[in-house]
Amino acid sequence: MTWNQNFVETDRGTFEVFIKGEGPPLCVTHLYSEFNESGDYFADIFSESHTVYLVNLREAGRSDCAKAPHELFMIETVFDLESIRVALQISQWVFAGHSTGGMLACVYGIHASSSLNALIAVGGAAREYGSSSPACIYHKEHPDHYIMQDYIEALKDPSLDYEKRQFISTERTKLSLYKPEQYRNYFDKSIHKKMAATRMDFFAREILQFDVTKQLHQVTAPTLILCGKHDVQCPVVFSEEMAREIPKAQLAIFNESNHYPFLEEEQAFMEVIDEFMDTVNGLFPNQA
Repeated sequence: MTWNQNFVETDRGTFEVFIKGEGPPLCVTHLYSEFNESGDYFADIFSESHTVYLVNLREAGRSDCAKAPHELFMIETVFDLESIRVALQISQWVFAGHSTGGMLACVYGIHASSSLNALIAVGGAAREYGSSSPACIYHKEHPDHYIMQDYIEALKDPSLDYEKRQFISTERTKLSLYKPEQYRNYFDKSIHKKMAATRMDFFAREILQFDVTKQLHQVTAPTLILCGKHDVQCPVVFSEEMAREIPKAQLAIFNESNHYPFLEEEQAFMEVIDEFMDTVNGLFPNQA
């Protein structure tokens, strides 16, 4: 089943949103991914139990472009998501983010917890991670640092042909799997997405000064933090930090996962999600 394309008109512009599933509303996005009707592996796991809104942010897909650079900051992105929620006439929804989506979840929870039934952050961080931990693949001391950088730069090239893009994307993803030889078993759907280069370049600058750890106590929405024990993109210490600083946050660590526990340990991951969402739905019975 493909995702249904919609264009949501808001007071901050027009955004391309893909919708799938039935149930309580849940929003998914990523800071520099460009989604399409094929969907997203992370977003897909929620579509059996929720109406999922998969959002192309400003400068991604057919959403509006930024009129000024500041519109790409994470806080501005939260304002954009809030404008989408209001335009859809949704009083509250769950926000779920993976990787940079998990970072955005922190900012969303700090500034708009009253709009959230819950927060789910997978493999994220509340501060800059690349230079502070050699366990991170973006740290210059990590053995795969330079090959990861080469892959990222190659994927930014809009003229890259489909076969080369698929090859590089696959090899890049394998660097973030606990068992890279299982890649074909994990990524077995016809899901394909691109990188929004403008957003990626802006994120590469914003992350250098990103640190919201001292504000995490302001998150009041029920929060679930999940991470693979062997995560090389956002090492597990950053998820542990988030869980310590967010009041009553729950933490789940997956011992045989890297950056994709929702694929690498799918059954165990879904059990944790289902248990958490049962609790959330008990708190918000009118939206269950």
